[in-house]
Amino acid sequence: MTQDAPAAAGSPGPLDGVKVLDLSRFIAGPLCAQILGDFGAEVVKVERPRGEDSRHHGPYWQGESIYMFLYHRNKQAATLDTRHPRALAILEDLVRWADVVVENFRPGTIEQMGLGYERMQELNPDVILVSLSGFGQTGPDSRRALFDAISQASSGLMSMTGEPDGKPTLSGTYIADYTTGYQGAIGAMAALMHRDRTGEGQLVDIASYDTMFSALGTRLIAELMLGLEMPRSGSRDLLTAPVNVYEASDGPIYIQAGTASLFPKLCAVMGRADLAEDERFASVEGRMAEQEHLEGAIQAWAGALPRAEIGRLLDEAGVPYAEVASVREVSRSPQIAARGMIAEVEHPVHGTIRMPANPIHMEKSPPTVRKAPPSAGEDNLHVYRDILGFGEDEIDRLKAEGAI
Repeated sequence: MTQDAPAAAGSPGPLDGVKVLDLSRFIAGPLCAQILGDFGAEVVKVERPRGEDSRHHGPYWQGESIYMFLYHRNKQAATLDTRHPRALAILEDLVRWADVVVENFRPGTIEQMGLGYERMQELNPDVILVSLSGFGQTGPDSRRALFDAISQASSGLMSMTGEPDGKPTLSGTYIADYTTGYQGAIGAMAALMHRDRTGEGQLVDIASYDTMFSALGTRLIAELMLGLEMPRSGSRDLLTAPVNVYEASDGPIYIQAGTASLFPKLCAVMGRADLAEDERFASVEGRMAEQEHLEGAIQAWAGALPRAEIGRLLDEAGVPYAEVASVREVSRSPQIAARGMIAEVEHPVHGTIRMPANPIHMEKSPPTVRKAPPSAGEDNLHVYRDILGFGEDEIDRLKAEGAI
């Protein structure tokens, strides 16, 4: 089961009629604009004639970077050399056309291009500008460069990740960029609702540093309220026990039995009523203090059984668990298939493209995949002729000059 283009074509999304100008690159900005596109917005992506930088990062599939298949579906792709004498006027025309502009240049860059928010307001008084950056538009670090890993390191996230006696560790995915993209899309939609009520556009300022700081969870509130710095906990739960990864006879399995109701259930499954009856383990605090002892007992039990058998027993007892799945395994999961989380769309050059679907499921106005991620400049004719009204002679001249 997939979220695919043919099924989506008949019903406009909740953002149908909203026009988005995507001036961003890499992950956070393009993802923000893609989410708006998934919900029906018309998105025009503008990049330099050779394509944005991420088009030139491997791995490649049929000569195209796989980055482009992740963050650019449901977009019209136009190219423009911003150093060309006509470039600023073309961008200004696109700002006049747009309801929302998405950019993720370092703060100050778009102003140097002559297209800061004040100028955008002059061109289009109710325009919404979503500016995604590393440290935000204000503050002493606002002009610093930032990529996902720098956000993880500077925000405190990396200090929380990894084993207690090991080095701080990056997340296995671009969690800062993803979170920033999601927050940018939320900000854009909230700004559109405000504009519907008041007629006012506004600047939406989203910083990767802020989004990661806001996601630090219990460790952050413990510091703010208690002055307590909690150490890294590896795969253990921060506040309850026993919770950890164990090695079954055929691979790793994660078992969460840290609460007062779940711990006795796990003990019963293991045939270890003595652990459930031991006063040392009656409280969360007691179990936290004796984690190594409890984990040793659980490992001894789990190590003799395959994961499927452990899962069957834990399911029957109502104890949460998960086989630790590889990306290959989860991409073939029946649950992923049932949820329609693999989207398929036909590309005019590359054939069928498979990608993660939008995870938001809505009964009345679901997100859809209507257009494959485009090649650089694939939609130049539509953008320059149909949106901006350029004649074909003018378009040919811009091509000959290397402007597009």
